[in-house]
Amino acid sequence: MMINAMRSELLRTRRKGMIFGWFGLTILFTAMINMVMAQVVGATSAPPEGGPGVSFPTLAQWQAADGVVAGLSSAAGMYGVVALSFWAIATAGDYSTGLIRLLASAQPDRVRLLLGKIAALTAWTAAVTTVALVADLVIAPMAARAGGIDASAWGRDIVPTLAGAWFNLFCTLLVWGVIGLVLALVTRSAAISVSVGVGYVLVVESVVTAAVKAIAHWTPGATLGALAQGGTSGIPYATALALGAVYTVVGLGIAFTVFQRRDITD
Repeated sequence: MMINAMRSELLRTRRKGMIFGWFGLTILFTAMINMVMAQVVGATSAPPEGGPGVSFPTLAQWQAADGVVAGLSSAAGMYGVVALSFWAIATAGDYSTGLIRLLASAQPDRVRLLLGKIAALTAWTAAVTTVALVADLVIAPMAARAGGIDASAWGRDIVPTLAGAWFNLFCTLLVWGVIGLVLALVTRSAAISVSVGVGYVLVVESVVTAAVKAIAHWTPGATLGALAQGGTSGIPYATALALGAVYTVVGLGIAFTVFQRRDITD
């Protein structure tokens, strides 16, 4: 049954290195982005320039009722690269160690085997999203005080604000994770998969969108950034959510096709 495959994957991925690495980087990026925002956003009312994988809110946006979770959407690109990396490592590691042959022998149904892995990694992604939200709730008020930010509005509508932020970040990380899964299944190499993912976020997308501005709102980075923010002026939330779903469905289609048809012994 798929539940057994999922339990097996959860047990195998419950390694200290993976848990501390993924959760630790998430907390580190949460602290870093909030502290940087306190210095950059608090210094001007104009929209500050971001960088690859990072977008800063304006001062007014950070002081709004949902500003307490602004750090999550700002760091969504960095969270995404980490999610992509750990999904890729968990997938490609089965090939580098030869474990995939044993798994396929124990569970000949490859669809069920891959579904179990996806379900397990989705559960870890949900846990990481929760850790990011909790870390942000602890760190954001401290960063706001350090930057002299008026955070008096942050207590309004706190439950829907937190629920919406969690859902948007989870969906964003899930899409990045599926991309990592596909790269790992195609290349069978964690190093190549992570390099491609990081290279795309840091270099490729910015170069492509600068050269072809017509696709600037359709690229994965822009789409997932808008999804994490709950929509932007260029990409409405419904559009970002729909495109994220398309990326996920297409990615899973490629993953299942590759996993079923390729010989795992080569």
